[in-house]
Amino acid sequence: MAANLKDLKMQFLEYLEIEKGRSVKTVENYDRYLTRFFTFAKVSDPKKITEQMVREFRITLNRSSGTSGTMKKNTQNYHLIALRAFLKFLRRRDIDSLNPERIELAKVGGRDLDLISANELDRLLKGPSGDSLTALRDRAILELFFSTGLRVSELCNLDQDLDLSRDEFSVRGKGEKVRVVFLSNDAKKAIAAYLKKRGDMSDALFVSYGVGAPKGKDLPRLTPRSVERLVKQYAIKAGITRKVTPHVIRHSFATDLLENGADLRSVQALLGHANIATTQVYTHVTDKHLREIHKAFHGKRRR
Repeated sequence: MAANLKDLKMQFLEYLEIEKGRSVKTVENYDRYLTRFFTFAKVSDPKKITEQMVREFRITLNRSSGTSGTMKKNTQNYHLIALRAFLKFLRRRDIDSLNPERIELAKVGGRDLDLISANELDRLLKGPSGDSLTALRDRAILELFFSTGLRVSELCNLDQDLDLSRDEFSVRGKGEKVRVVFLSNDAKKAIAAYLKKRGDMSDALFVSYGVGAPKGKDLPRLTPRSVERLVKQYAIKAGITRKVTPHVIRHSFATDLLENGADLRSVQALLGHANIATTQVYTHVTDKHLREIHKAFHGKRRR
């Protein structure tokens, strides 16, 4: 008996989580995108998915609006990527449906990076002042971000059993992939000072301190949202007018490496990107560096 789209979608989501190792958040997003398509298409048989149906769905997405206006091309593409992955899943199981190769993604412009200057970064890292537990924690967070290029979720999942006698540690990132990241001397000093002053019983490296939290208490792990708020707070304190997030510091980590001569493949490994194409968003940095080299060294004999 042929399974309907609802059952097949559930099998696909389980496949993503268990066999492909996708995060719970990714699975939830794929579920939302596919549900939106199925609600629009009003079909239960995979054989009834047509190219015309997908085209009309794309028009609907393009005309959709939300709090920030018309749906962005990237967001539209997320729906199509989910549908294409689902159709590939059906094909691998010999279930007749639309050929996934018939679905083309909307063309989007080059991605602009949110970057801050070296001076702004320096002011941001110096933001937490004093020797209170909160200030020591925040200084350790900012230094660790810039030293390792960690994603905010990866940082929040760290435990305080880091071996600070070494300059490196392993982190489990997207898709449960493990990579090695490296600690600068500034990051090691900041973490050591923070851990020395701690007296709670929590396993988490970074925890939330309420007013008058007693020592010895098992305190809650900092959430990504809390870390985003504190980064924003220190950016404002540093007089940075543009939006600053943990991901902006991750961008600074990558561009700092490239500007100092690191190759793109090495940066890809340090960031934990599965595909080099994701890292190539930083090529404008190397392009700028090459322009400076060309200007400095080309055509000297003709002068």
